[in-house]
Amino acid sequence: MNNGLDISKNNDLNVKAETQDFSFFYGNFKALKNINLPIYERKVTALIGPSGCGKSTLLRSFNRMHDLYSGNLYSGKIILQPDNTNILDERVDAIQVRMRIGMVFQKPNPFPKSIFENVAYGLRLRGNKNKSEVKDRVEEALKGAALWDEVKHRLSDLANALSGGQQQRLCIARALATEPEMLLFDEPTSALDPIATASIEELIHKLGEQVSILIVTHSMQQAARVSAFTAYMYLGELVEFDETKEIFINPKQKQTEDYITGRFG
Repeated sequence: MNNGLDISKNNDLNVKAETQDFSFFYGNFKALKNINLPIYERKVTALIGPSGCGKSTLLRSFNRMHDLYSGNLYSGKIILQPDNTNILDERVDAIQVRMRIGMVFQKPNPFPKSIFENVAYGLRLRGNKNKSEVKDRVEEALKGAALWDEVKHRLSDLANALSGGQQQRLCIARALATEPEMLLFDEPTSALDPIATASIEELIHKLGEQVSILIVTHSMQQAARVSAFTAYMYLGELVEFDETKEIFINPKQKQTEDYITGRFG
């Protein structure tokens, strides 16, 4: 099956990360099957497909979240550039991987700390004790998450006092504070109302000009709005990957077309 994108027409694209014959096992169950997927630098890539197809499993592999549970097994490689590091190599520290590749979850998960300390958390984890530098980085991250103007006068307030949309932007700021090279979003608006969703989508679109982003979404409309590239998955396999406009207007695989047009199943 030809699910790869011919990038000969996109010579200006650089690959930030890519899976190479990547498979993943929950115990004896093979959840992902020989995935080959490039993630381009400073672009948003969306993962779409029916529930249970492996989207979130693939996403969480990029910062080794599966390491937190026993019985999980990776096969193949996930290469991170520019240093050509296989982040699945057992000699590579998972904590360092998560510093380079940040993640924002489905539901906002602020820590039971102040707004300031939520954003500063990763910096302190890195051992940064320079108060002035931490303060500047927190401000920069909150501005990057389009939240600074709303919270700059109450940074000492508890984060759980924020609205749902604000909490999600706070989690984005927390991820941005360590200056990640790549960001993972796992259905980041599924718990939000339409207004907050629009705000987060606008933010993701803007951030995609600065950092590589991989987003799992159950909404094809959202994928069409925010992403430059889209991968369609089914039963742990990558069925098709291309520029988003091609996936939605001119899919190459009938299975993709059936899903896009609602004829799936």
